[in-house]
Amino acid sequence: MNAVVTGATSFLGRTLVDRLLKEGKQVFAVVRPGSLNMESLDFNRSGIVRVEWDMGELRRLDQVISEPCEWFYHLAWEGSGSENRRKREVQKKNAADSVKALEGAARLGCKRFLFSGSQAEYGNIEGLMSEEKECKPVSPYGEAKLEFLKLAVTRAKELGMEYVHARIFSVYGVGDHPWSLVCSCLRAFGRGEYISLGECSQRWNYLYAEDCVRALSLLMEQGNSDISGIYNIAAPGAQTRLLREYIRLMYEEMGCHGSYSYGRRRPNAEGPVGLLPDIRKMQAATGWEPQVEFSEGIRRTAKALKK
Repeated sequence: MNAVVTGATSFLGRTLVDRLLKEGKQVFAVVRPGSLNMESLDFNRSGIVRVEWDMGELRRLDQVISEPCEWFYHLAWEGSGSENRRKREVQKKNAADSVKALEGAARLGCKRFLFSGSQAEYGNIEGLMSEEKECKPVSPYGEAKLEFLKLAVTRAKELGMEYVHARIFSVYGVGDHPWSLVCSCLRAFGRGEYISLGECSQRWNYLYAEDCVRALSLLMEQGNSDISGIYNIAAPGAQTRLLREYIRLMYEEMGCHGSYSYGRRRPNAEGPVGLLPDIRKMQAATGWEPQVEFSEGIRRTAKALKK
């Protein structure tokens, strides 16, 4: 079984590649030429093929991948950090490049194309976030992800492929971005330092990275039935809590060292949006359930940060 993974050196990309290799898949790991994260992925392992390729040329991947591929995971998306999420031109290019990826996947013979969507597509809406809910994104980042979804549904049908839109909520874990809230807090508390935070008064939902990529794999592995559609990938609603509660749990897990205060940093690109994801569609389609509790996940993440 051959799989293509774009954005293979990203946080989620590395975690997904590791899982696919352990499952015995051959992985064509597509990375930008000269990627600063190149060394974060071990390309000497059996089953992995490095493909250095410009994201604007993904339509022509068949020029460098000669073998037919069944699955295409499109995780590449430049400018996912808070500041770049506000840059409309960056986000529009991402959407355009993603259409090229979809077309490139068809030329490789892929039957199923999975895209890494985002909670940012929902925007600031009230109540349960189900896949049927009308989206009202408030950032160029969320707008571009949603715009690609609209384009991809039609284009995938024209190309004879299933299109799976994995709408991923907040993921954390080993290998996360050093500037993420979880890593920033764990690093500060582990050193006994002070950290300045935003209001953190909104409802939030954290999912461990390994649980996330297991969900993505399960979507790809769903037999011969057509599973095209949108799927929320998040922790169960019962684990949704105020963001301040997550901060408190991290502080306690790290031995209550250091200190923190709220309200001193401006919100991210989406603002103080609360999260209440509905994952029943994903559960019904695949039987997936997250396995790593937040307390265990942050212990693993904190241990990795010490290395």
